[in-house]
Amino acid sequence: MSENELNSPGYDIPPELQGQVAITTLDRLYNWGRRSSVWPLMFGLACCAIEMIVSQASRYDLSRFGMEVMRPSPRQSDLLLISGTVTKKMVPLLVRLYNQMPEPKYVVAMGACASGGGPFKEGYNVVSGIDRYLPVDVYIPGCPPTPQALINGLIRLQEKIDKQSIKQVPWYRKEPIEAIPIPILGPDLIDPRKIPQIKNRKAQEG
Repeated sequence: MSENELNSPGYDIPPELQGQVAITTLDRLYNWGRRSSVWPLMFGLACCAIEMIVSQASRYDLSRFGMEVMRPSPRQSDLLLISGTVTKKMVPLLVRLYNQMPEPKYVVAMGACASGGGPFKEGYNVVSGIDRYLPVDVYIPGCPPTPQALINGLIRLQEKIDKQSIKQVPWYRKEPIEAIPIPILGPDLIDPRKIPQIKNRKAQEG
């Protein structure tokens, strides 16, 4: 973070103290620490995961953004990269992993498949967008996206983190954050949150 980004506007620092003193807000300092230490979950689904792996190599070097530490456990991660085709069989696992991640946590839909189903949108076993089950913060287009596109998406995530305020984020409210119900995999995938709607529609039809 540059000096102009760290210093709060409206406070002039004397010339003799330039470069030695910074006047900032708690939000900016807190967000700077979080944006510079995002830990993605070591998890991949399909061909987008290959591009994600390449972005961690020396040519692109995600360590410049503090994102090179990919954790093998959801309890040590705060970024879920949905990198690839999301099948209906995989959705319950993804929701379970998301629920195990501590707050604050973010979701990035990488590629056309994760964002909207991609070329398999009309397939019987593919979910048409992970945002039907998880809150997505950043969408990255492409099939598959290049490492440069992934880096651009992660920069957009950092910009979103910069705009958050401690007073408004849900993880500092007194009310507990409810876990997302695990989808039920049967003949088709059922979101438990939609069961009352399904029952009402069935009653109206019957």
